[in-house]
Amino acid sequence: MTPIDKLKMEPFGVNFDLETGEMLNPKNHLVRRASDMKGHYKSEASLNELIQNQNNPLHYEVFEVPVPEKSGQLMYCISKLQPGLVGDECFMTKGHYHTVPETAEIYLCLRGEGFMMMKTSDGECRLEKMTRGRMVYVPPFWAHRSINTGSEALISFCVYPGNAGHNYGDIEKEGFPERVFLRNGKVVIEKR
Repeated sequence: MTPIDKLKMEPFGVNFDLETGEMLNPKNHLVRRASDMKGHYKSEASLNELIQNQNNPLHYEVFEVPVPEKSGQLMYCISKLQPGLVGDECFMTKGHYHTVPETAEIYLCLRGEGFMMMKTSDGECRLEKMTRGRMVYVPPFWAHRSINTGSEALISFCVYPGNAGHNYGDIEKEGFPERVFLRNGKVVIEKR
């Protein structure tokens, strides 16, 4: 078997509903609710209150295509982060490094507004604005998470190497060095 035979697969197309931010017939459909976000927000009490009083609301979804998780392939997905607050902290994704740290990722914002927060393992932190039509490049070795500062879902189209993988564990230990809040209608960014 040649290297080409090992990677060979049939071409395919995937339909997206750009209004709802959903991929039709995804290979994987990841759903994260408020209870899945324990340990990620500043106020655990506010998160518990949200879980109890709002019936464990949806935080975000990721819709992925059927691409092998191998070098040479490109994985792509739709990320749909709901609007909302935990106390006064904006809804966010868990965030991750890639398992293969020297891999990058591209996010194209289709709807909504917010930030892509990125950090290195030595604590360097950057925020890039996410608005409709804006593309954000996440370089290799940078952890990243989406943060929704708007009143509608923050929807992004994402592309990354098929073998990149997701490392959530280091984020659960380290966290991110900054947090994003909405106070009196204004976005406030604070150090942890």
